[in-house]
Amino acid sequence: MRYNEDMKLYNTLSKQKEEFYTVKPGVVQMYSCGPTVYYTAHIGNLRAYVCGDILKKTLRFNGYQIEDVMNITDVGHLVGDGDTGEDKVETTARKMGVHPLEIAKKFTDIFMHDIGLLNITPAKHIVPATHCINEMIALVKTLEQKGCTYRTSDGIYFDASTFPDYFQLSKGSLAGNIGGARVALGEKRNANDFALWKFVGPNTIQKWDSPWGIGCPGWHIECSAISMKYLPVPFDIHTGGVDHIPIHHTNEIAQTQTATGKKMCNFWFHNEFMKIDGGKMSKSLGNVYSMADIIDRGYDPMHLRLLFLQTTYRTVLNFTFPALDAARENYRNIINALRHHRTATAHTNPKILADLRQAFTDAVNNDLNTPVALAVLHQALKQPDSPDIYQLVTKVFDQVLSLSLDQAARSEPQTETIPDTIIAMAKQRLNAKQQRDWATADKLRAEIIAAGYQINDTPNGYTLTKN
Repeated sequence: MRYNEDMKLYNTLSKQKEEFYTVKPGVVQMYSCGPTVYYTAHIGNLRAYVCGDILKKTLRFNGYQIEDVMNITDVGHLVGDGDTGEDKVETTARKMGVHPLEIAKKFTDIFMHDIGLLNITPAKHIVPATHCINEMIALVKTLEQKGCTYRTSDGIYFDASTFPDYFQLSKGSLAGNIGGARVALGEKRNANDFALWKFVGPNTIQKWDSPWGIGCPGWHIECSAISMKYLPVPFDIHTGGVDHIPIHHTNEIAQTQTATGKKMCNFWFHNEFMKIDGGKMSKSLGNVYSMADIIDRGYDPMHLRLLFLQTTYRTVLNFTFPALDAARENYRNIINALRHHRTATAHTNPKILADLRQAFTDAVNNDLNTPVALAVLHQALKQPDSPDIYQLVTKVFDQVLSLSLDQAARSEPQTETIPDTIIAMAKQRLNAKQQRDWATADKLRAEIIAAGYQINDTPNGYTLTKN
């Protein structure tokens, strides 16, 4: 193993920051849990992939080559995320009157388009679960031969009690779950047992023959089978959201480690949840936003990416539109400053450049501390105008941040002419706020935004910009 003493990464498995190391010198082998493609990914989902992208680009910044894999769950993920209910993709397909694979392709295409908008570099291998059914069946057979499975009326299950280290990732306990005494368990022996292969009825479209009968794979088996097909055991990093820790990733470890007798991977990388206005995202509240929703409201994808980078990946991010407005203003200020540096002729002291580069490197190598990295970027932009600063920010810092800074700074700045009607509405809104007529102020703000303009409050009044 080769250690990188300069790079520290938090490992969910050890619950501490560790010196990063790889199995293969100079190469990082990485697996990421991909989307279940039955709906359009919302911005909370997309944050996970931005966090993984920052990790990958920081590793490249440190000179590593990346061998990475991401699955696409197009079968096996049941409604409710458990072992009962109908397949999510199949449920959506039935509602829309199309084949499940049409649904999977539609939402895979949208997902790939959205991550492209956010400058997320796709994995080298993107693998739909339905492309690896044979590998999953073979893995279940291996687990069966090792005596850690059992059959029920609805499928083949993994017996968690046969894997003593089941809670190594989540640090829970099997105590009280053994014995199958609870009625809620149904035919499961233990509360933590999970389906490896599910039997399905004649009306199910996505089904395959197997040694145990016609059915489809459980949700967790795909990630073990796909990672084992494309990567060695152990590989270096497994990424995903914190919601995967207690069940999905815990079950992956149980499957892979039981089958191979080896540790699944060396680093577990998890990003935190994202809230909306301090609460959960909910369709009933109308606050589940897609990438298309963000763009329709006049924002650039880079505004959202910058907002994500302003918080560390292990911190819960509270998304609000005022926060996104601030990120947009921050982005505009960065680009305007870069335009001045780009056309300057004076040069910057090489030691200042070296110190700034080292400060940026120290920040991203300290568990991807992007807020500090952005602070270094702003520190650089405050230097006297110089093309050296422009090169440092756009060609070095942006290797990791990936905010399209060079492209944006080279584009012509837009001149904005605000119509008199919009200015009048803004003045009416200011007057309403001064009268504490919040309902009218909110209504006018919504009308201004709907017209394609953004209004931001300032200590002296407001600013108006065209989206």
